[in-house]
Amino acid sequence: MNKLKFSPFYLLSLLPINVLYIFSDILYVFIFKVFQYRRDIVMDNLIKSFPEKKYREIREIEKRFYHHFCDIMFESIKTLTMNKREIEKRFKIKNPELIQELYHQNKNIVLYSAHLGNWEWCTFLPLFLDHKVTAFYQPLSNKYFDELMKLIRSRLGVLCIPSQNGYKTLLKLKAEKKLTFNLIIGDQSPSHKSSRYWTHFLHRETAFLMGADVISNKNNCAVIYPQCIKVKRGVYETQFIVLDESPRESQRHSVIEKYSKALEENINQQPYLWLWSHNRWKLSA
Repeated sequence: MNKLKFSPFYLLSLLPINVLYIFSDILYVFIFKVFQYRRDIVMDNLIKSFPEKKYREIREIEKRFYHHFCDIMFESIKTLTMNKREIEKRFKIKNPELIQELYHQNKNIVLYSAHLGNWEWCTFLPLFLDHKVTAFYQPLSNKYFDELMKLIRSRLGVLCIPSQNGYKTLLKLKAEKKLTFNLIIGDQSPSHKSSRYWTHFLHRETAFLMGADVISNKNNCAVIYPQCIKVKRGVYETQFIVLDESPRESQRHSVIEKYSKALEENINQQPYLWLWSHNRWKLSA
């Protein structure tokens, strides 16, 4: 039924990825040059985040970001039909032994991730790990695309959990004696009603959501950051970085501080990989 319901995306996914990149190049022209999708937000974010860079450097990052943004869309669709052999060619983990060691220590893990690289390809993680992989998400208002994204993300075994049910679900899995590897994307802008923590990030005071910090502290999960680089088009490499193995024993909110520094360092490596079209600084300190 799903293949019938989402048949246009399945058919598109069956095409070789190099053909999909041709479509991505075409889409780039429309999004960047014709419709100029959020270019004012992107440029403002880049200028304020990199005051030391010249305008031509900012423009180059902007163009590369939009190329990468379009690639992610088609790479995500390709996820529907990629086999293990192709995944292993394109999604590389440099130090899986770190996670394996934590598994043998009976440790649950929070992967404190970000909208950087191709975050949708984290759906491949169940192929590489012994933990039960979960992912918190915000349901989309469009039911059709919400179901499509859940299908893409859960195809290989990721348990997708609506954010509002996240902590209760993790407690249930813990009671069932299941070790979990919990993907939480932490670089969204908090709403006006959300609890937030302020720190200096990319030359500005920035509000961070506190969910990953609270959950890792309550469950004493090891907290890992996935440092991502793009080796070439369609090939990503991840190095797991330990932020804190025992957050309960650390200073309050230190996990967020470590995360913000790790993310900033990662962004500076390849700036175009981050989601600059997101209005990250809607709130003021």
